[in-house]
Amino acid sequence: MKSLKDLEAIRQRTLQDVGIRNDRKGTRIVIGMATCGIAAGARPVMMKFVEEVANRKLQDVAVSQTGCIGMCEFEPLVEIYAPGQEKVTYVKMTPEKAARVMSDHIVNGQVVGEYTIGSVKK
Repeated sequence: MKSLKDLEAIRQRTLQDVGIRNDRKGTRIVIGMATCGIAAGARPVMMKFVEEVANRKLQDVAVSQTGCIGMCEFEPLVEIYAPGQEKVTYVKMTPEKAARVMSDHIVNGQVVGEYTIGSVKK
């Protein structure tokens, strides 16, 4: 059993972590990691983004995961949230596509149109 002091410390850290997420600046790369995403290959895609961010030493880019995004037939799904821009959803991602999205979109600001939700057929 935790003491009240320990529980309060955990509460404060959790509130601070939530605040950090809400105040985050920069670009967020969010990978759908529900069961369907993982089965379709989302884990290697996420690892490629993490590797690319680390190799490029990008300080203003965060890679995170989420649950079901709701379009299982397009998995693995990746959503890019950049300040001042509309969300971009990439579909049927692979580690190779992730590397291109990193260089073209994240680093150079050019959306890779052929990988987006509007251009891929079911």
